[in-house]
Amino acid sequence: SGGQKALVALALVFAIQRCDPAPFYLFDEIDAALDANHRAAVAALVNRQAHDEHAPAQFITTTFRPEFVHIADAHFGISLHHKTSKLHHISKDDALAFINEINASTATAAPAP
Repeated sequence: SGGQKALVALALVFAIQRCDPAPFYLFDEIDAALDANHRAAVAALVNRQAHDEHAPAQFITTTFRPEFVHIADAHFGISLHHKTSKLHHISKDDALAFINEINASTATAAPAP
């Protein structure tokens, strides 16, 4: 499944990070195919690596799930106006509200089985 492939890929990235750490990692929706338990576990691992005493790393992630929002040190939103994007620093509460709104609208738009 997509979630299993994502977990294997993440395990490889984190194994490499422990042996040969990079200063930052950029992840685009790495939690998209994971269930809530695995999202929470990956978020906890990212949090632990980000705050490691010996080899801390910066993680920049995009997500539409709450688990990464809860562990993040900073939150940003991106808006698009006239084909130009703008970065906005937002609060954790605003980020969670946005994610809840997106997930609620996605759930209601899903076709019936």
